[in-house]
Amino acid sequence: MVKTESLNQLNELEEMRERLEARKLVIGNMSMRCKLATEDAKKQEEMLSTEVRSLLVAGTSLSVARKRLQESNRLLTEERGYIKLKNVQRKLRARQQYMISQVSLLYPVKILVGPAQEQELESYPSSSRLGNYSVSKPINQGSLTILGLHLTMLPFTKMSFFTDKREVQRSATALGYVAHGVSLIASYLQVPLRYPVHLGGSRSYINDYAPSVEPTSSDLLWDTALSVNVKPVEFPLFLEGQDTTRAAYAVFLLNKDIEQLLNFISVKSLGPRHVLANLKELLRTVQSSEFIDT
Repeated sequence: MVKTESLNQLNELEEMRERLEARKLVIGNMSMRCKLATEDAKKQEEMLSTEVRSLLVAGTSLSVARKRLQESNRLLTEERGYIKLKNVQRKLRARQQYMISQVSLLYPVKILVGPAQEQELESYPSSSRLGNYSVSKPINQGSLTILGLHLTMLPFTKMSFFTDKREVQRSATALGYVAHGVSLIASYLQVPLRYPVHLGGSRSYINDYAPSVEPTSSDLLWDTALSVNVKPVEFPLFLEGQDTTRAAYAVFLLNKDIEQLLNFISVKSLGPRHVLANLKELLRTVQSSEFIDT
């Protein structure tokens, strides 16, 4: 009887010891979690303090910028403020005009008037500003050259085995000149091109960010930030080893970029089939006195 009670007490004592060990283990785990939570809280507190300091610095900068803006508005509302603004704009236009004139020297667009004669583009008056529809007859694309090269569009529509390869190469080189010139002019005018150009000389490409499918009503509910992730489609500005349709579309997009720059300076385009003529008109207008006065 005594042995039985003693065994029962030993068993109960062993069970109590096991429960105690289990509780110690639980308490140890809780202590570890508490320690990790404390460390995470300290890290978050440090990050929060850093963000608060950054916010304070940004607030100070914003306050300074607001004061400068108020001062600028005050100066602008004065009688001389508007005159100063116009003078600054004229200086900016003059600087842009000078830089773009260097582009016209780098890639001169000339009109072929004889077998061995070329006339500078400045000697030819051309179309007028937007709103005036009395536009002169566009110059034949074949009579224009850029750096002495013709831009022949015939291979882009009738490419065959008998097409002159040298003519194809000259057209690709001319398109490379146009693409580089348009990129420079856009950067000087601070106009982001709707169809960016990937420059590569006679192997240049132009990008189209337009989606290949029409958006549905549900797609319109997405955040506009998603449009940044749209991958552009590249189209070649040359024919060798390329599909003629894609190459012709690339020339069309390049002309659209030139039209965008023409619209920026309020000049009407000569049409979608006049790449060099539109570039000539762009250079002529920017180098005129009207560009600075507007």
